[in-house]
Amino acid sequence: MWIVPLLTGLIGAWLAWDTYSKRGPTITIGFETAAGLTAGQSQLKYKNVVMGTVRSIAIAPDQSHVIVTVDTTREAEPLLLDTTIFWVVKPQLFAGNITGLDTLLSGSYIGMRPQPTATGQAKRNFTGEEDPPILQAWAKGTVFKLQTHRLGSISLGSPVFFRDLEVGMVLGWDLVSLAENVTIHVFVRAPYDQYVHLDTSFWNASGMSIKFNGEGISIQVESLRAVLLGGIAFDTPSDSKEAAAKPYQTFHLYSSHEAARTAGFGHQLQLLSYFPGSVAGLAVGAEVTLYGLKVGEVTGVGLVYDPVKDRIVAPVHYRVEADRVTGIATVKGLEPGKLAEEMIRRGLRATLEAPSLISGSKIVALQVMPDAPPAEMKRDGDIYIIPAMEAGGFDSITRSAAELLSKINRIDFDGIGKSIAGAATGLDNTINGPQIKATLAALEKAMIDVQDIARKLDQGATPAMKRLPEIAAQLQEALASARRLFASLNAGYGDDSRFRRDLDRLLPQLTDTARSFRALADLLSRHPEALIKGRTNTGKE
Repeated sequence: MWIVPLLTGLIGAWLAWDTYSKRGPTITIGFETAAGLTAGQSQLKYKNVVMGTVRSIAIAPDQSHVIVTVDTTREAEPLLLDTTIFWVVKPQLFAGNITGLDTLLSGSYIGMRPQPTATGQAKRNFTGEEDPPILQAWAKGTVFKLQTHRLGSISLGSPVFFRDLEVGMVLGWDLVSLAENVTIHVFVRAPYDQYVHLDTSFWNASGMSIKFNGEGISIQVESLRAVLLGGIAFDTPSDSKEAAAKPYQTFHLYSSHEAARTAGFGHQLQLLSYFPGSVAGLAVGAEVTLYGLKVGEVTGVGLVYDPVKDRIVAPVHYRVEADRVTGIATVKGLEPGKLAEEMIRRGLRATLEAPSLISGSKIVALQVMPDAPPAEMKRDGDIYIIPAMEAGGFDSITRSAAELLSKINRIDFDGIGKSIAGAATGLDNTINGPQIKATLAALEKAMIDVQDIARKLDQGATPAMKRLPEIAAQLQEALASARRLFASLNAGYGDDSRFRRDLDRLLPQLTDTARSFRALADLLSRHPEALIKGRTNTGKE
C-alpha cells in the first residue's frame, strides 16, 4: 500500500528539485509598451534558445512605462550583466533590414544580446531598448569615431563602403558633443578593418552626386541602399606608409569624395582677395581654378568696409592645394610665400567667373595677366592677400550687357519723342504754309508754259518730219556719188593704175638724173676750166 504513495512522493520531489535546479533568477525589464507580449506565453530567447518566460506585465508606479517580470533559466544567469541589452522582437523595418518575420506565427518574444567579453556585474533590473541592436556581440571588427559638423542623411545602420564593398555599418553617435560637432561610431568588419590607417579618408556617400562638366552630366551613386539610408565610404592611399588605426581612432568625415580627395594633397595655402564688385553666386565650397583646373575651394565670403578707399568690399577667403602644381616650389627653389610674391609680380590676379550661363554660380579663377597693373603681395598672418581684377568670360558678357541696358535706360526717349513731334509740326506748318502754296502755284504756271512750248515745237517740226523721206533719199544719192568718185580715183591713181606704173618707172630715171647732176657738179668744182676746155683725160680719173 505504501509503495505507490512513496514512489509518487519521490517523483514529485524529483520534479520539484529538477524544476528548482533549472530555474534562474527572476528579472524585471522596463519597456515603453508591452505590445505583442503575453504573460505566461511570451519567452525570453538568446540565439533562438529559450532563456525564460514572461511571468507578469504591470504598469510602473509612475505610469510612464511597463514592467515585465521574467522567470529565467539557470543557463541565463551568467548572461544577466549590466551590459546585456533587451528588446522586443517583432516584425519591423529597421536600419534597412526587415527583422522579426518569424514572430508572425510564433508571436513576439524578448530578445537579449549579452557581451561576454565585457567586464560587467550581475544585474536583475533592466531597461529594454525600443529598437533591436544593430551589431551582434560576436561580430569581429573595429569601431572608429568620425567627427563632422552635420549628420546629414546618415542614420543607424547606414552602410560603410570600401571600394564599393559594404564592409560595415553606423552604430550611432555621441549626444554629449552635439553643441560643437557630431561624433559618429562606425563599425568595420574584419578583415577590412586592417585597411584603415592613420591617413585614411572618410566621406559622406549618401544620396547621389550630380555634376556638370565638359563631358556633360556626371552622376555618381554609391549604391541604392546608400541612397535610401545614407552611407559612409573610406579609402586609403595605395602607397600609405602609416600604421593601422587603433580601435576608437578619431577621423574627420568629409562632406564628399571630392572634399576628401582635395584634403589629401597635404600643404594648403590660405589666400584672401578683396573684390570691389558684386560677388553674387559665389558660395562657400566654390571652386578655385588655375588655368581652368581646380586647385582649391572657397572657405568664406563676407563684406567689410575699406576706410582707405572709403568703400565696401567683399573679402573672399579660399585655400589652394599647393601640391597640385607638381614640383613648382622645388623647381623655383622658393618658399611658398616667396613663390606667391614672384607670381603676383608676374601678373597673377584673382578674378570672378561664371562657368555657365545656365546657373548663376561663380568661381574664383587665378589668372596670369602680363598687362596687369603692378601690385605687391600682402600678408595677414598666415594668409596671403592676392590682388583682384575683373576679367572676361560669361561674367564680363553679363556685365557688358547690364552696362548696355543701363546706357539704353539713360537715353531720353521722351525728349526724342517731343523733338520728333516738334519736327513733324514744323514740317506740317512748312508744307501747309503760304510760301509752299505760292511755290506750287508758280510751278503750275511754269508747267503750263512748258506745255505751250512743247505744243509749238510739235507744230513747227511736223513739216520737217514730212520731208524726212526725201532728205534721206537725197543723202543716199550723195553717198552713191561719193562712192563712184572714190572708185574712179582708185582706178586712175590706185596701185594697179597706169599712172602708178609710169610713176614707178619715172622715179628711178629721176634718181639717175639727179646722180648725174651730182657727178657734174663735183667735176666742175674740181676742174672749173673743163667748162671751157672740155674734159681732159689725165689718166687719174
